[in-house]
Amino acid sequence: MTKTAAPWPDRPGAPVQTGQKFEPAEIRKRVVRANGLEFPVLEAGDGPLVLCLHGFPDHSQSWVYVLGRLAREGYRAVAPALRGFWAGGAAPDGSYRAAAIGQDVLALIEALGFEQAYVIGHDFGARAAYSAASLDASRIHKLVGLAVPYGKGLPQAFVADGDQQRRSWYMFFFHTRFAEPAVQLNDFAFLDRLWREWSPGYKMPASDRTALIDTFRQPGVVPQTLAYYRQLFTPAPEAEAQALEARANGPIAVPTLYLHGEDDGCMSARLSEDMAAAFTKGFERVVMPGVGHFLHLEKPEVVLGHILPFLRS
Repeated sequence: MTKTAAPWPDRPGAPVQTGQKFEPAEIRKRVVRANGLEFPVLEAGDGPLVLCLHGFPDHSQSWVYVLGRLAREGYRAVAPALRGFWAGGAAPDGSYRAAAIGQDVLALIEALGFEQAYVIGHDFGARAAYSAASLDASRIHKLVGLAVPYGKGLPQAFVADGDQQRRSWYMFFFHTRFAEPAVQLNDFAFLDRLWREWSPGYKMPASDRTALIDTFRQPGVVPQTLAYYRQLFTPAPEAEAQALEARANGPIAVPTLYLHGEDDGCMSARLSEDMAAAFTKGFERVVMPGVGHFLHLEKPEVVLGHILPFLRS
């Protein structure tokens, strides 16, 4: 079905400050050990677990508003940093492919003390969510994907769709030796450009930009996060890893809601038109008018207006 429609504080457990306006909820920070990594996480509330997964160029603080709202609705909302997005977060196995980040999600669910979770993912976070659901559907109660589609349409577009090739120019640029200095030049102006192009109607608050850039200033973070793209079009070297990657890209037997902004300058909404074939336990797609790539920041209440009824249903 388709419808149209600031840096972390130093004290563990202290609330996170953000430029976003929302009714205060206690957002805590801590470290969770899972899958060979120590994940920095933000969390709020108590109840059924909802994991909120960020993408690129982004970080877990973009979920602060959503975490607070989910907590008030009776959930335990947790936003981890994806592997590579902090100084000590380099992949232990060297992999930033779908299977690795999907395994991180499954390991985090267990490390947080749950057998099952609701999972919401944006951009590469959506990719991690799809992978986790494909690897072990029994661990994912319901799935919400934002802004990055799943299935055959996206890889086909990289080959044959000139419009999407133009939108995805940065992916190919990231494979060059110029990428790392270019991203960091002029106080990370490259990242500002991506946000402007992808969400042309959104202006990030200055304090939120400071927190975002502080994430990418950390030692190792730029090459670690670019590795997601540098491994995107190349198969894993070992046969066993290739087989696992195939499993991580299989059909998804989890009820799924997909949201895409009509004005998304990163991924065309057209690429999600044929997603339903990959989902065997129910699928709903909503295209939101007047919204770009970072839809959970641009229109958080509208996005939550779709997500919360889906989680409860």
